Amino acid sequence: MLNRRRRRLGIGILATLLASPLFGFAQEPGRPPVTVFAAASLKNALDEVGAAFTAGGGTPVRFSYAASSAIARQIEQGAPADVFVSADSDWMDYLQKRNLIVAASRRDILTNRLALICAVDSRIQLRVARGMPLSAALGGGRLAIAGPEVPAGKYGRASLASLGVLDSVADKLAPAENVRAALAFVAQGAAPLGIVYDTDARIEPKVRIVGLFPDSSHPPIVYPAALVAASHNSQAAEFIGFLRSPKAVAVFRKYGFTVVR
Repeated sequence: MLNRRRRRLGIGILATLLASPLFGFAQEPGRPPVTVFAAASLKNALDEVGAAFTAGGGTPVRFSYAASSAIARQIEQGAPADVFVSADSDWMDYLQKRNLIVAASRRDILTNRLALICAVDSRIQLRVARGMPLSAALGGGRLAIAGPEVPAGKYGRASLASLGVLDSVADKLAPAENVRAALAFVAQGAAPLGIVYDTDARIEPKVRIVGLFPDSSHPPIVYPAALVAASHNSQAAEFIGFLRSPKAVAVFRKYGFTVVR
């Protein structure tokens, strides 16, 4: 009898410990956090939007940021996401064709601009236009750009091709895992120039914008959001709705995004 009491007491103590904040497992019953897989370029803005959602009575939001291409494949492989926010329509289409998102929940949330950047103390001056001497401006350096499957990389290569300069720098590209990695290449002095989103350049004090690429030189930059089909989190749909709320809109605009109406 004494041994049984000790076992019950031990189990009770263990349960209490596992539920405590010290062990990181405590959460409000019936309100699991919303897990959002999102494009790397959204990190600063979405972190703030998620905090506002929770402060307003919503459940906590957990974010995982990476290239949209990598995230889409993670979801395809069964990663436990509730919401996907992509930096282009193609990777959202990729999941929709495989019935891995809830098509009816899909919404275009934001747009962006594409920027050519250099280090803040660089003397490079270049007008972003057709036939610009981009190769000469690079000298012996490389052009930081996200990989060809990453939305920012696709937009950037499309712009370079449209402006007639892609061939001249094809052997000078420094492909990065995602757009924030391309930003870091320039900020850290590993590349003299880079192609990132306007919003990325705004949050990095070590770079400056040389010029913006014409919107007509690449496909429209669109950020769609959707529920992941495998999710059973009732708060996930509320979070997608919150992305269009006045509080979220104010945050997105603060970081330089244009909100889709």
